[in-house]
Amino acid sequence: MARAVVLLTAIISVLLIAFAWPSVRSSVHDVPIAVAGPTTAVKQISAALDQRLPDAFEITEVADTAAAEQLIRDREVYGAIDVSSGTPQVITASAASAAVAQTLQSIATALSQAQAQGTSTGAAARDLVPLPADDPRGAGLAAGALPLVMGGLLAALLLIRLVRGTARRVTAALAFAVTGGLAVASILQFWLGSLNGSYPANTGAIALTIAATSLSILGLESLLGYAGFGLGAAAMMLIGNPLSGAATAPEMLPGWSGTLGQLLPPGAGGQLLRSTAFFNGHGATHSVILLVTWLALGVVLCLASGLRTRRTATVADTAAQPAAHATV
Repeated sequence: MARAVVLLTAIISVLLIAFAWPSVRSSVHDVPIAVAGPTTAVKQISAALDQRLPDAFEITEVADTAAAEQLIRDREVYGAIDVSSGTPQVITASAASAAVAQTLQSIATALSQAQAQGTSTGAAARDLVPLPADDPRGAGLAAGALPLVMGGLLAALLLIRLVRGTARRVTAALAFAVTGGLAVASILQFWLGSLNGSYPANTGAIALTIAATSLSILGLESLLGYAGFGLGAAAMMLIGNPLSGAATAPEMLPGWSGTLGQLLPPGAGGQLLRSTAFFNGHGATHSVILLVTWLALGVVLCLASGLRTRRTATVADTAAQPAAHATV
């Protein structure tokens, strides 16, 4: 009883830390934004931002509004401050991150006071890439991160228990990724209204995320047994999901955790889905490479384990044949 109580206490403590720590400690740091306008005005804006929010933004200087908007659409930056016309204008992209958009809007009045000859009318704010009208807070997209991880995890668990043979497991995992992608994309896009863009592209992003998650766990299980399954499940649930940045942005997570989260399928899948749903696929290359790498790694581990099992069985059969003949 004592061991069980201690183990359960440790488990609930780890779960609380994994899911609560990134949210409680989240803040704006090194968030890429653009500042458009004359060099002198850009320097003033940069100095004002650094004074009010030190190390909060990573600023890219551009000449005009069109260049700033292009960086936002290409997902190079989360938003922009445009002073090319004299009066500051804040350009946001809530589809990239509603939290960053709110942060930029909150400093609009302060920027107006610093840049617009002491007036206090407040800088104009414009959402260049908004979230859908049916889900203006992006709640469906943020909430969808956990079901994707759970889907890949449960798929791996059921396939381990119910399906025999490496090739059959891999085929079943890929088939489920396709059907799961179709179902999840339909719910998010056509029922909840949380996604825009191309339905096939959104389906592909979700399917690739599920496949990368389930096959990587299957590969670890085939290599290390149930210890590998536990390792993969813990990595996806306790690290990948909380550090995915789906609810805010990877740059808002504490320290190095945002970078780590983007190296795992949940984080890469969330960024890929935002790209396909709201930015016509811009900024998706890095996420696709990571997800394909995880998927390929899982398949290789599964196939290597299957070949090893066959080789072991062949050697055992060969060793058993002389004894069988001697008995006859």
